[in-house]
This record gives sequence, C-alpha cells and structure tokens, in this order.
Amino acid sequence: MNIGLLGDFDEAVTAHKAIPLALQLAADELEVNIEYQWLHSQDIEIRQLEEYSCLWCVPASPYENTDNVLEAIKFAREQDVPFLGTCGGYQHAALEFARNVLGFSEAGNSEITPDSSMPVISGLVCKLYDVAADIELSENSVIASAYGALNISEEYFCGYGVNRDYLHLYNNSALNFTGHDVDGDPRALEISANRFYVGTAFQPERSAFNKVVHPLIRAYLISASERH
Repeated sequence: MNIGLLGDFDEAVTAHKAIPLALQLAADELEVNIEYQWLHSQDIEIRQLEEYSCLWCVPASPYENTDNVLEAIKFAREQDVPFLGTCGGYQHAALEFARNVLGFSEAGNSEITPDSSMPVISGLVCKLYDVAADIELSENSVIASAYGALNISEEYFCGYGVNRDYLHLYNNSALNFTGHDVDGDPRALEISANRFYVGTAFQPERSAFNKVVHPLIRAYLISASERH
C-alpha cells in the first residue's frame, strides 16, 4: 500500500517523527507491506493522489498552501479514499466540509485569517500542548468501533480547534462530531458513509513512541488494505 502524507514535513515536529513509526507498527501487526510519501502542500496535484491507497493529513498547520490541502481532503472525501486527519488535518477536514458541502465559502481559520467573519477554526481557550485528556466517544461511531470503548484518553499538541459555536452548522449532515472532551468541546469527527473518514484533534501517532499499535491507525490501515 502507498500512503500519502499531506503536509509540510519538518523533522523538528514530534508528530512527524511518530507517524512513520506508527504506520509501520500497525503494518507489521497486520502483515501488510506499506510505503509512504510526504506530499508538501505546495506540490500537491490532484491527479497524483490517485496513486495512493489512503491519505493522512498530518499535524503542524498552517500549511504553506492551504488551498491545495483542502482540495486533497475534498478528493479523499468525494472519491471515498480512506482518510485520517490528525490535529491540523482534523481542523482542515472540518473546514473543507463547511466550505464545499455546507456552502459556507466564508468559513475560515483564525490562525491564518484572524479577522475571519466565520472562524470555524479558532484558538483554544486552554492550549493543549503535550497533555493527555479524556474523550467520550459516540455510541455506534466508527471511532468507537475502532477503540472498542466509549471513553478514552489521548495526547494532544494543539492551540487551535473546531469552534463549538459553529457545530450546529453540521447538524443533519454527513459529517458528525463523534468525540468530545469533558466540557463538550469537539475532539473527533467522521463521515460514516465513507469506508474510512476520521479526524481527531488529538495525535494517536504518539503511541508509537511506546511501541503501541494504535487501534485507530490499525483500523485506518485495514480499510486502506481492503480498498487496495
């Protein structure tokens, strides 16, 4: 399987070090062969994405070319390519859906445009830098099925997230927020109609540093293997 990693690789970013390790741990357990490529946001071409079994939009946003990343996420969503977005990837999955499915072209990211009239992505009141926190998952959700649990604890490194003031826009849509923290703030999303389309505010890839196969990454690779 060929995995496309959407984002601007930086060896100083902890998540970027963790992702290859997390993928290989899961691949070894599943006994599948994988390759992966980092796709810099400036260089993404939609026709190129057809080569990949699955796509992962990685942390460390803002990306140098946000529009290219959003187009790649749209491609994954529309073409039913297994997709995982963590941290910044989660944020941009929510933003892409707001713009291209819900029709809010003005939906913005306050990290990029601080004066956005519709900051779907905004700064967190309490920054989540190198902390772990509890998350409650929705029953019968894809992510809960992957974990086999409804209550989990995960690690974060983020200062921005989906603004809860705009969650009502997603009501009765294909995209559901299926993970929330103890205060009710959104921490995970999914499109259950797709074979695998999940975004998390947290960084499951960090489990690789403890040599743990993460259940969500395992489920992601299983879906990609079936498509492949």
